[in-house]
Parts: sequence; structure tokens; C-alpha cells
Amino acid sequence: MSIFARPHYSSEATQFIDELKAKKPTLEAEQRQGRAILWDKKLDRSEQADYQDARVPQQPYVYGTSGHPNSETTPK
Repeated sequence: MSIFARPHYSSEATQFIDELKAKKPTLEAEQRQGRAILWDKKLDRSEQADYQDARVPQQPYVYGTSGHPNSETTPK
């Protein structure tokens, strides 16, 4: 036996997840289905390029009002 050997340790979170998976074996498949609904999407490259072309560059100071149609042009 090695002097560096430790007893097997698993945290409470790991034990909970293992127990949950044992109770509900379809859990991982359901998680993959949920991910596919929200995240795994096919992108249309032409629409994505149009979206990028239509972007307006952000001002260096986001809260600045210079150039805004409603901003005052004359100082007080």
C-alpha cells in the first residue's frame, strides 16, 4: 500500500447527484433534450452576416448623450 493512498471520498453534492441518477436513469437524456431546445440551433450564415452588417457601433461612453436627437445642443 502506498503512503499517499487515501480512502475513497465523495462530497455530499456528488453523492446527491449519484443518488438522483440512480433514482431517475433517464435524467441525462432529458437534460440533453432540454439543451437541444435552447442551445443547439442551426445557424443561417447569410442571416448572421446581415445581422452583423446592420449593427451600429457603440459609443465609447455608453451614457453620453452627444449626437442624440433629444440632447440639448446649446449649453446652459
